[in-house]
Amino acid sequence: MTVQAIFDDLKTRFSDMVPEFELREQAEQVLEIRRLKAERSAVILAHNYMDPVLFHAVADIRGDSLELSRKAAETDAEVIVYCGVRFMAETAKILNPDSTVLLPSKLGGCSLASGITPQQVRELKKMFPGAPVVTYINTYADVKAETDICCTSGNAAAVVQSLDADLVICIPDAYLAANIARETGRKIVFPELGVMPPGEPGVDYGMVGWNALCEVHEQFTVEDIANVRKQIPDAIILAHPECSPEVVQAADFSSSTSAMARFVEQSEGGRYLLLTECAMGDNIAAANPDKEMIRMCSVRCPHMNEVKLQEVIDALRYNQHVIEVPEDLRVKAKRSIDRMLAVKA
Repeated sequence: MTVQAIFDDLKTRFSDMVPEFELREQAEQVLEIRRLKAERSAVILAHNYMDPVLFHAVADIRGDSLELSRKAAETDAEVIVYCGVRFMAETAKILNPDSTVLLPSKLGGCSLASGITPQQVRELKKMFPGAPVVTYINTYADVKAETDICCTSGNAAAVVQSLDADLVICIPDAYLAANIARETGRKIVFPELGVMPPGEPGVDYGMVGWNALCEVHEQFTVEDIANVRKQIPDAIILAHPECSPEVVQAADFSSSTSAMARFVEQSEGGRYLLLTECAMGDNIAAANPDKEMIRMCSVRCPHMNEVKLQEVIDALRYNQHVIEVPEDLRVKAKRSIDRMLAVKA
């Protein structure tokens, strides 16, 4: 395919999102990525939060953390380029130790992944001996190695229910844990290490949470929803489970990013507002040109936003930002991921 053909395709799909002069430059970058990908027998995984041209024009596999984890476990590619953040690329390496995993970002941070340490997990386990630890996929490998089972926003409730335990430790996202607790009918408590809060007298707590938050999703408020409903009464509002429980309850639908995309695709009529990383709205709009997405979101994840087409080129061209996971950690972390992948959600 020529640069002109790629440009024509990009213009058809993204002209209302990206200026034409940028699309011309991106067409050249897309062609180079496709060439390098073939040369290196590489596969490109892209999270739903990637920019639309990267997401739709160069990625081989697209989705949320759960979908990408499953696909990463199935691929036998020599090189995996993970367009996301570091903990995601680590997951791919954990599942594919013989593949070269590249992250097109120098840091690829995450406020949730940075919100808890392995030592803090060990201390929680001492406070609540015997309680299984459910760890959100948005954590680093050394934390996954301390856990019993991982979960994503799409299968978290199913994972908790699969354990058949009276008390579950669910870390690190406070809002996700609170939303899971409500969905599974459990009372949740958020202790400080070594100090239990007083709680409600006579209440049997079924879940222990942790006080980390996503720096994107904590910005959405119930007032945001009320304002949108005043301006656009027919708006259908979808909220990610990393939003606060109040926001989730005020929204019309809440689930993983892929479930939100399917909801829009399968719904008829209406206008849709997504309360999540705002690149997601552009990706859904590009895939569903007959659906109207309300573009009121201006919240971008600074870490996801580090991944651009040029960074993908550099990763492939220079074997840049290779992800490594020590074997002892990899083996332990893989157990918790494998258990997650075995749960039907």
